[in-house]
Amino acid sequence: MTELLSTQPLTSAAFAPYGDVIEVEGTPDKIINQGMCGRHHDLARMDFGDGQAGISLFDAKARQFPHVVDMVERHPDGSQAFVPVSKVPMLVVVADDQDGTPVNLKAFVSQPGQSINLLRGVWHGVLAPIEQPGQFIVVDRIGDGANLEEYWFDDPYVVESIA
Repeated sequence: MTELLSTQPLTSAAFAPYGDVIEVEGTPDKIINQGMCGRHHDLARMDFGDGQAGISLFDAKARQFPHVVDMVERHPDGSQAFVPVSKVPMLVVVADDQDGTPVNLKAFVSQPGQSINLLRGVWHGVLAPIEQPGQFIVVDRIGDGANLEEYWFDDPYVVESIA
């Protein structure tokens, strides 16, 4: 049986168990570069385990609603941050873990100016820009070992709407 998911706005409080919403709030922590640049410092809990940080560029095809979620994945050895280069909103699907099985799926929709960092080991859906293609900077662990686990659902979930 297919389960329906409705989206909710992407907020720091709602997303905290799964990772960080990376966005500018308030004034910069520090003014640098001869007063011409404000630094909003250390906005995500980055974790690369025994690897190192890598920066990649992803080109992602557009997704539409309703969106079928038949698989989620996680990265047991490091966090993974997605920073949109284009101002395209993205669908972010996450799940809790219950003995190695993803449960209690949640769906969020980002707003312009929001990026995310998924914590190590968090089940999540694939990169899904909404309505139009998107390009993303991805900061994640580069190193030895298999840092990817996939879980395929017998009965897919369907994300039905934008919040």
